[in-house]
Amino acid sequence: MTERATSSFHVGVIMDGNGRWAEARGLGRVAGHARGARRVTEIVKACPALGVTHLTIYAFSTENWQRPLAEVEGLMRIFGQYIRNKMDGLRLNDVRVRFIGMRDRVPSRLRELMAALEDRTSDCRGLNLCIAIDYGGRDELTRAVRALSREVETGRLPPAGISEADFAAALDTRGLPDPDFIIRTSGELRISNFLLWQGTYAEYDFPRTAWPDFTAGDFRAAVEAFRLRQRRFGGTDLAEPAGSRTA
Repeated sequence: MTERATSSFHVGVIMDGNGRWAEARGLGRVAGHARGARRVTEIVKACPALGVTHLTIYAFSTENWQRPLAEVEGLMRIFGQYIRNKMDGLRLNDVRVRFIGMRDRVPSRLRELMAALEDRTSDCRGLNLCIAIDYGGRDELTRAVRALSREVETGRLPPAGISEADFAAALDTRGLPDPDFIIRTSGELRISNFLLWQGTYAEYDFPRTAWPDFTAGDFRAAVEAFRLRQRRFGGTDLAEPAGSRTA
């Protein structure tokens, strides 16, 4: 990712609260995830009008494999259904989709669908939608270190020559701008291993609303509040307002 890009507005979303939302209504946790998938469609549609050029959503973490098997299988099924049902619509709406994270533990059929969606939308130039599946920030950083170590070992990269740009290029998010604003729904006050390197200077918001109830109107209100924030990037109060950096 390139820090402080001037022509992009990147929002990250930690879509939390699906399971608790379902349990509070006497439903199975998978039902909450299914409801949450519908919210993704709504938020994606809202992005262009709000000037959001990049949206990264945290769909499944490296730690989520520890959940009950029925819930994990339900999530994988929902991901597959989402891709099959939305592939043509995403392309029609000029949305480019990319996935970050590891793929070797993901069911083979889902991996095929993920690759097909990336290929189908590769020439789209509207919203950039990045979906994190089997993703964890620490795992991503570890894999980046290993990749750079191999470059050093073979002599292609001197240790003293490793730059921040080299490190960023070794991450899953290479070529994408850093997130400006990260939202975590459901009121939990933690970042849960999401975009650890990339979110260094992101602004955060922690609305109490669970993801299945987080509407496009809530998203719009959060973005509008973000635009009023003063972003300093280690500087002073003379730094430009957040909204002045967006197209």
